[in-house]
Amino acid sequence: MEEDSPHTNLPTKTLDLDADLQKKHQAMLERLSNRHQARLDTSLARRSDSANSSESTSSFLSRFSASKQSIDSQLANSRLIATSDPSRLRSHFANISSSISDLEKLVAENSYFLPSYEVRSSLKTISDLKQNLEILNSELIPKKKFSFKNKATAKKELSKEPERIKPDTVSVFNFKLPNSPGFRNKTNETLVKKLRGTEIGEFTLSDLESCEVRLIGCCNAVFVNRLKNCKVYMGPVIGSILIEEVEGCVFVLASHQIRIHLAKSCDFYLRVRSRPIIEDSNVVRFAPYCLDYEGIEMDLEKAGLSEETGNWGNVDDFKWLRAVQSPNWCVLPENERVGKVRTEDIGSKSEVVISCVPAVQFPEQFQDFEAEAQCCILQMRTGMCLIDPGV
Repeated sequence: MEEDSPHTNLPTKTLDLDADLQKKHQAMLERLSNRHQARLDTSLARRSDSANSSESTSSFLSRFSASKQSIDSQLANSRLIATSDPSRLRSHFANISSSISDLEKLVAENSYFLPSYEVRSSLKTISDLKQNLEILNSELIPKKKFSFKNKATAKKELSKEPERIKPDTVSVFNFKLPNSPGFRNKTNETLVKKLRGTEIGEFTLSDLESCEVRLIGCCNAVFVNRLKNCKVYMGPVIGSILIEEVEGCVFVLASHQIRIHLAKSCDFYLRVRSRPIIEDSNVVRFAPYCLDYEGIEMDLEKAGLSEETGNWGNVDDFKWLRAVQSPNWCVLPENERVGKVRTEDIGSKSEVVISCVPAVQFPEQFQDFEAEAQCCILQMRTGMCLIDPGV
């Protein structure tokens, strides 16, 4: 009986081993099943995101195509109007220019989710529409013939000349400047506007020379036209910024889309969700956004621009189609950049101080003179008398 006891225990051990193996096998199957389900969930989520993006792109393309067809139809009717009622041509062309501007805004508002190819293609289409409008305008509205007139008549015509640059006039070549709040026709002035707490949707800067502009807070869109030797410091823009005909200026801007046309010898400090676009521009340089003021983090968050995307250096030149780097723009060298541009309110006054902190490193033995040297550099760069924060 004692010899049989080892044999009677053997089946029990075998059963224990089988039970352990079954548990391990079951646990492995559960892990594999969970992993498979997680992959399925991830795949479905990606398909859903892709479908939503495709639906948005499809909706945009449908609206864009309908608007383009409408503009093409208006362009085709231009010759008929010129024959039947030439007096209507100017208003007809004004309506077409307005429709093209609306189409350009549609692209700007949807560019953040559109593929880069669709953005390029849409802007190329808009450029072609503008060119067709320009051709028809030159053909169907001939320029006035030269004739000798008396001095009184000549003076009268000269006095009417500035009317052509009113903010609500339509340009065949450019976007339509809206009749919105803004700064217009100023020279050698400091222009300050606090947008926070206001209901301003669009803001316009037009026909400024040697001015300094400071916009504090958010707005929906900004239009910039004909600026020379100006400095523009601007808080976040929720929509787009359109810039045309600027020379010798410095811009500090943040927006979802920035398009620049006919810019010359300008520096742009940008934070932008999509790639900046330049067209018919040269000697333009780019650097990261460097504006700072109390509450700017909240404004950047409101505008959806709290994260730096690095797109300030990914510039698309629509007049340079070669694979090599465009010669019309470059990255602003670090030793030529301002470090930080800060605007500060002084008491209850509307005055704002701009203090640009340059990125200059001083040797250790000269650190005692750093503050004084910084002030000297700022005075030379900005031509301003700075207020000592320690006073």
